[in-house]
Amino acid sequence: MSDEITVHKLNHMGEEVLGYLGRVLRRDERSVVLEAPFSGPEPRDLGYVTLRPGDRFVEYHYADRWYNVFAIFDSGDGSFKGWYCNLTRPAEISTDHVRAADLALDVFVSPSGEITLLDEDEFEALELEPHEADSARAGLAELLRLAEERAGPFAVPAP
Repeated sequence: MSDEITVHKLNHMGEEVLGYLGRVLRRDERSVVLEAPFSGPEPRDLGYVTLRPGDRFVEYHYADRWYNVFAIFDSGDGSFKGWYCNLTRPAEISTDHVRAADLALDVFVSPSGEITLLDEDEFEALELEPHEADSARAGLAELLRLAEERAGPFAVPAP
C-alpha cells in the first residue's frame, strides 16, 4: 500500500475543481486521515483565519458521513489555527484516491471553539435532492455537536 493518496475535490455536480496529493496517516474500512500542505501561491486571508503556503492540513475523510474535517497547523511555528469543515456527500475512498463532492456549506471552528458557519446561501441555492439536503443538514448538526464536545476529529490536536 502506498502512503500517497490523491484527493479530488468535486463540485456538487461531480466535476473535479481541485486535485492534490496527500500522505496517508491512517485508514480503516470507512475513513482515511491524511496530511497535505496548503499549496496556495500566497497567503489567503479568509477573515477568520489566514492560510499560508505550506500550512499543514490533517484531513479526515469519511465514506459514511456527509462532511470532512481539516485540522490546520501554521507552516512557520506549527501552531494550531483551527478546523475547516466541508459539508460533502460521503467520500469515495480507494487505495490511491479520495473523491468528495462539496456541497458549499462550510464550518470553521477556532482553537477556542468559536464556530463560524459559511456559505449558507450558496448551499440553499444548490439544486439537491431533498434527501441529500436533509443528509447534509444532519451532517452539519453532527459536526456542531462533535465540535462542541471536542470529540472525534475535534479532539485537541497534536502538532
